[in-house]
Amino acid sequence: MKKIVIASLVLICSIAQAQNFQGMAVYESKTSTAEFTKGFSGNKDMTPEMQKQIEERMRKMFEKTFVLNFDKSASIYKEEEKLDAPGQQGGGRMMTSMMGGGGTHYKNVKEKQYIVDREFFGKEFLIKDSLPKYEWKMEGESKQIGNYTCFKATAVVKANESDFRNFRFRNREKKEDEEKNAEKTEVAKDSTKTSKTNFTKDWEIPKENTITAWYCPEIPINQGPENYWGLPGLILEVSDGKTIILCSKIVLNSKDKVEIKPVAKGKEVSQNEYNDIIKKKMEEMQEMNSGPGGGNRMQFRMGR
Repeated sequence: MKKIVIASLVLICSIAQAQNFQGMAVYESKTSTAEFTKGFSGNKDMTPEMQKQIEERMRKMFEKTFVLNFDKSASIYKEEEKLDAPGQQGGGRMMTSMMGGGGTHYKNVKEKQYIVDREFFGKEFLIKDSLPKYEWKMEGESKQIGNYTCFKATAVVKANESDFRNFRFRNREKKEDEEKNAEKTEVAKDSTKTSKTNFTKDWEIPKENTITAWYCPEIPINQGPENYWGLPGLILEVSDGKTIILCSKIVLNSKDKVEIKPVAKGKEVSQNEYNDIIKKKMEEMQEMNSGPGGGNRMQFRMGR
């Protein structure tokens, strides 16, 4: 039995070392909407019917299917194309690029670089930056994912400020205490007035996320979904506590080859520059909707 297993591993490794090696993996991504529904529940102007409608739309928006095409050094990760369902245009479509979807995500582990094209408010951006450095900790645990034996690794990483999936609803009691303390001085009062147009008034982003990944040494490729990489095997499952991405299908060395190269269209920016663009636009939108019932309109657009 051991000889059979060893022989299989040798065969897979030899396939991976082949000059024209290429593979494809399908991933299902789901994000918990508990934080968002918590935020909606505190809006007195929102009817139960409207809240239910938004919650359902948010749930569908956060359930996505992606395809990862990879070779020995590079990969392309792209959302599976689907026809827009009725009611999924408008604000919901606008938020796609902020929820890990849309565009083509290219990463080259040999050059340690990633390139992602994003469309935001009708403008095309080309995000070019260095791959994040993961300090992976091997946990020694294993489990089966499909027919593959995977091993657990964890890492703590900085949260992406332009990824809407990282938003957390701010604790109400904590926010009320902050507002009371801010009223103690005139300077604090001025800053409070300014914060009314800040999109982070009700939402906040954690500084760090703990990542849990399950990688497969049987497929010795230094790749994974999104920006995840750096383990001695293809990452088949990864979670940051809110979003879980799970591989549902793997095809190795198919006859149909895919050209793995980055998109070259759009205004070139770094990740930090793109994060600033997103933040400024969100603050503008919050200011536009800061009048009576404005917060309600803002939330509804995000759910459409």
